[in-house]
Amino acid sequence: MTPRPSSSGPEPRKTTGKKTAGKKTAKAAEKPVAKKAVAKKAVAKKAIAKKAVANKKGAQKTATKKTATKKTAPREAVAPPRAEVAVSPALDAGDRERLLAGTHHDPHAVLGAHRVPGGVAFRAFRPYALAVTVLSGKLRVELHDDGDGFFSGLVPLAEVPLHRLLVAYEGTVQEVEDPYRFLPTLGELDLHLIGEGRHEQLWRALGAHPATHDGVAGTRFAVWAPNARGVRVAGGFNFWDGTGHPMRSLGSTGVWELFLPGVGAGELYKFEITRPDGSRTFRADPLARRTEVPPATSSVVHASDYTWGDEEWLAHRADAPAHEAPMSVYEVHLPSWRPGLTYRQLAEQLPAYVADLGFTHVELMPVAEHPFGGSWGYQVTGFYAPTARLGDPDDFKYLVDRLHRAGIGVLMDWVPAHFPRDDWALAEFDGRPLYEHSDPLRAAHPDWGTLEFDFGRREVRNFLVANAVYWCEEFHIDGLRVDAVASMLYLDYSREPGQWTPNEHGGRENLDAVAFLQEMNATLYRRVPGVVTVAEESTAWDGVTRATHHKGPSGFGGLGFGLKWNMGWMHDSLEYMSREPVHRTYHHGELTFSMVYAYSENYVLPISHDEVVHGKKSLVSKMPGDWWQQRANERAYLGYMWAHPGKQLLFMGQEFAQGAEWSEAHGPDWWLLDPEYGAAADHRGVRDLVRDLNTVYRATPALWRRDTHPSGFSWVVGDAADDDVLAFLRLDADGTPLLAVSNFAPVVRSGYRLGVPDDVPAWHEVLNTDAAHYGGGDVLNPHPVKPDAQGWHGRPASIRLTLPPLATVWLRPA
Repeated sequence: MTPRPSSSGPEPRKTTGKKTAGKKTAKAAEKPVAKKAVAKKAVAKKAIAKKAVANKKGAQKTATKKTATKKTAPREAVAPPRAEVAVSPALDAGDRERLLAGTHHDPHAVLGAHRVPGGVAFRAFRPYALAVTVLSGKLRVELHDDGDGFFSGLVPLAEVPLHRLLVAYEGTVQEVEDPYRFLPTLGELDLHLIGEGRHEQLWRALGAHPATHDGVAGTRFAVWAPNARGVRVAGGFNFWDGTGHPMRSLGSTGVWELFLPGVGAGELYKFEITRPDGSRTFRADPLARRTEVPPATSSVVHASDYTWGDEEWLAHRADAPAHEAPMSVYEVHLPSWRPGLTYRQLAEQLPAYVADLGFTHVELMPVAEHPFGGSWGYQVTGFYAPTARLGDPDDFKYLVDRLHRAGIGVLMDWVPAHFPRDDWALAEFDGRPLYEHSDPLRAAHPDWGTLEFDFGRREVRNFLVANAVYWCEEFHIDGLRVDAVASMLYLDYSREPGQWTPNEHGGRENLDAVAFLQEMNATLYRRVPGVVTVAEESTAWDGVTRATHHKGPSGFGGLGFGLKWNMGWMHDSLEYMSREPVHRTYHHGELTFSMVYAYSENYVLPISHDEVVHGKKSLVSKMPGDWWQQRANERAYLGYMWAHPGKQLLFMGQEFAQGAEWSEAHGPDWWLLDPEYGAAADHRGVRDLVRDLNTVYRATPALWRRDTHPSGFSWVVGDAADDDVLAFLRLDADGTPLLAVSNFAPVVRSGYRLGVPDDVPAWHEVLNTDAAHYGGGDVLNPHPVKPDAQGWHGRPASIRLTLPPLATVWLRPA
């Protein structure tokens, strides 16, 4: 028997329809073949007999041991009552046909061992086998060859014994467990929760799990495919022919299950699904916890043996809610941060780099398995599997563990809005729309050529809610940044009139998606202490970060997120910074408008990967002027950003003013920091500023403790448009202030007067983005600045500062 060449999705094995062996025209041609088959079977029988004799002593010892253990003791052969009339043990034509066609819903009811009139019927379905013998203690019974891989025999026993099978193939004999003698591995509670759509640890029930079942080691397989006429398991263990391994349907849940003895961790597999129209499709496991390295597409049986060492981190993770704690985030695309490194190699470099720069968190662009690297992970096919490109799931756990031990939280991009149409993944998984909406207009995502999840189906919601829990519980992820929330919330997202149907109230809101997001957030916050969810949501939806049980003016409860990306601030501020300074005077409101709505949600200020690709230019390249001015503008902008209410997020490469756009093909331009490069000091200066911003930020509660409360912010001057200057105070809970002043004009402003509180005896400059070691002109305020009694900007006292050109200055009470 030749194994199939591809583990990534073999085509279904073709089977012949009606037998032609009885036709006269075929008899003559079949005689040589028949003689060969008889000869092979005779050899097989001799091999079985030889193996049985060779193992007789060992079998007797085993039988003796089993007799002492009630659980595995073979039952004594007792003749059936005289009144019973023996029946043929062979399968009827209907069962044979369904098993051959892959459409049998309950193979365990007909295969294995069963009490029948006249004794116990043994039936085995072993395609390509030459002979099958039942072994039970001292009992050896050769089964009759019924053709097409079916074997049967009737043994005059009163009870069904524990048994194994001795199977002879051409050139080999194997002693194996009979998979059809085992009870289901899923209990009624699991099935009830799956049916209700409330199994919060769904990954523990479905998928492939190495386990010991009734004392036998193997793997239990389970998959949800309610529209399938039949499901079989195919993999390397059966040469990618699932014919002999049909699964059973467990009631009305749509779940199919099979325990395969002898299959362990590392085996490749897929599900061979017979669709409603009778055709077959090979599908990767939707709940596979490990996959092959793309472009191969098989699922991999996985068993984790990782031992965590981040107990201290987890013990203190929930000490303060995210919106009241310091959070500056370094966004990373793992495959390209240091191209070619594995998870474990990244674990030796990334935590040290991020800790040195003082970031509190990393945010990983999607790590769930995806077929196309150019999607950056945003078109997911393996929702429960870290991408195999960089290692196995335990390797990814090691990376998270090392980040935690370095004091760094881990956020992860999560993509529940859509999935690709690959014919080996989720699309029409069992032959009909299942994970996607049944309405084609609702299913097709208009922008990305993908499919949208059917959030109204409870099993689909369960799949996604459990997935969110999975990453946080199994991989200790500290938070999920949920991608493309706006596309989920609106039925008319990127759709023209006539391309969408209003909801039951006549509105454009996707009520199913709202309910899903509320359930996901409520479940995650209940189960995982200290976790945070972050919405990438670009509209004015009311209550993204409001609690789910608090209704707003729109009548909806909040979505329940912890934080929301402030896309408005990002667009407006970058638009302002990209203008020549001479024009900024006329667009001053682009910097100040954010404070009109700053407390409507709990915000993150994102300079993400989306802003430095596809012709948008890198952060420093967005800035006007010559090279010195561009860097000065970026430094001033970062100083303003770190002082503005909200958490900070900066994409990799922008921390050292990379001039080129990011490319996933080669990652950041690390060579810019090489001391041998002539302009390395320019780039190192910006990186040094980012380090100092984080250091002062984390040490100054005024900059983060009241990020979401108006009492934590006060304008000093927000209308100095002619000067291109803005200044504000950030305030701690006890009133301790930090004064942030930005001058976005390319001129020095000496003796610039600003109103300040009269209870601060002197102010000390703690950060100046124009410092020489950052690459600036070193226009500083080196000495404490004392206020005088002259009121200014509506305050009782004022100070006079020297404002460097294109710079931001921070001052604290001396």
